[in-house]
Amino acid sequence: MVSVFDIWLPILLSAVFVFIASSVLHMLLPWHRSDHKKLPGEDAIRDAIRAQNPPTGLYFFPRASSMKDMSTPEMQEKFKEGPVGHVTIMADGPPTMGKSLMLWFLFSVVISVFAGYVTGMFNAAGAEYAPVQRAAGTIAILGYCAPALMDAVWKAQPWGVTFKHLIDGVIYALLTAGTFGWLWPGAPGA
Repeated sequence: MVSVFDIWLPILLSAVFVFIASSVLHMLLPWHRSDHKKLPGEDAIRDAIRAQNPPTGLYFFPRASSMKDMSTPEMQEKFKEGPVGHVTIMADGPPTMGKSLMLWFLFSVVISVFAGYVTGMFNAAGAEYAPVQRAAGTIAILGYCAPALMDAVWKAQPWGVTFKHLIDGVIYALLTAGTFGWLWPGAPGA
């Protein structure tokens, strides 16, 4: 068994590689530019939300107060009338990219820690590239792809957007897997 402390370099380096790849995919390529649409009547909708002054949080509408209330004729009519949706209200002011980028990097480190931990449970120091890469990649693909699938299932994220995020996740997992295979302790060339 290989300790997570023995693989700190592939953990950090894989997170760096994922961070760079995600920066390219999201900032340099047009790949994700069509993910978010502009609401028709955005200014009127913003004015209506601002007038209610909701605190930051995730909102669902129309929202029933209980499962029992969900099946009432009044609630069913609200669903039929529409719109039905999710809204995330963030703090006022310009988006804080620095904080989001830092949290994304830390998320990538956490995925790499789990990938390394599981890989280390099944691969000793000096293990061949392929089994190390396969184990790390499997865990990384779960970490990077599962959130997109959950958003598609529970938040009605369009499947086209989900598909792009799944491709991103596979790229991130391959980078993670390759880094672990390359820098695994005692591996030839490490």
